[in-house]
Amino acid sequence: MDEGLEGRTAIVTGGSRGIGRAICQRLGEAGANVAINYVRSEHSAEEVGQMVESAGGKAHLVRADVSSEEEVDTMVTEVQRRFGPVELLVNNAGVFDYVGHDETTPALWQRALDINLTGAFLVTWAVKSEMIERRFGRIVNVSSIAGLRARPMSIAYAASKAGLIGFTKSLAEAVAPFDVRVNAVAPGLIATEILDGVAEQQLQDIIAATPIPRIGDPAEVAEMVVFLLSDRASFTTGQTIVTSGGRVLLP
Repeated sequence: MDEGLEGRTAIVTGGSRGIGRAICQRLGEAGANVAINYVRSEHSAEEVGQMVESAGGKAHLVRADVSSEEEVDTMVTEVQRRFGPVELLVNNAGVFDYVGHDETTPALWQRALDINLTGAFLVTWAVKSEMIERRFGRIVNVSSIAGLRARPMSIAYAASKAGLIGFTKSLAEAVAPFDVRVNAVAPGLIATEILDGVAEQQLQDIIAATPIPRIGDPAEVAEMVVFLLSDRASFTTGQTIVTSGGRVLLP
């Protein structure tokens, strides 16, 4: 099915690894022009760029810390010069800390909010006006099931991801009259480097508590993201789609 993404310009923040990597590749398969945002891992970003182009899309690497307004503005300007107006945005960049309340410092709290929530705000605000003016825009925010249920060992992360869901709903209603759609996905346990420090028994316990008893693949999340960006989701906005194997169920 034609997804309506061929030749469209997309920015994927945190695109050099994990879920972001899979999203970039899937956008490449859809024929999009993909700006791959990264902060540290240029080599990984280069690999993703090769994947995008091998899949049929066009790729451009852009380094920027999404928590810096200046760097975000520079990134968006660079992408516009390379590919034209930004029509698709995936706010995927994020940090995760697995610590108890007694280890959740103000600095850790602020870092989670700055990158996971304010970062999405800054990148969105850098492209929103042009989307409204052109009366076309598709935004997907990568949240987490941590934003939907208690997470006592990742309080800052959970708060930032819950905030991202609220941001999605409120912005979606504000910009809907201009044909700008805003949605979110909330992944559960996904096979990315975020699991590297998790004990095997803990992973097995989570799998046992999941109705579809396995760890998700980044490609499965990417498929949902691209669906929400595509014309197939033309009547969907302000929604959070949970991709968790049934571990969290919304009414």
